[in-house]
Amino acid sequence: MENKKDFFEVWKEESPETLQAFFDFAGAIGKHGGLDEKTFQLVYIGMQTCKGNAASVAGHTVFAKQAGATREEIKGVIFTSMMEVGINGVYDCLLAALEAYDNAQ
Repeated sequence: MENKKDFFEVWKEESPETLQAFFDFAGAIGKHGGLDEKTFQLVYIGMQTCKGNAASVAGHTVFAKQAGATREEIKGVIFTSMMEVGINGVYDCLLAALEAYDNAQ
């Protein structure tokens, strides 16, 4: 069975400078955007749910939990996103988020 690399692994191998620039940019927004870490992660989860990006939702759910978000808050932001995109954005993201939350340390 082949071990498939994820997007960020490939990006790091192919262009580590641009990956670092992206993380620096994202970090600056997180630090200076006027939101605390939990709120920032919840907003970002909602945005990614609207795009149907289950992998990003799962990853940022772990960050949100580490920042103090509850399981109910995670579900709430995903269900709220349904008002914008309907069931399509929520379809893959709800399960991915809840599994990530339940498995996060």
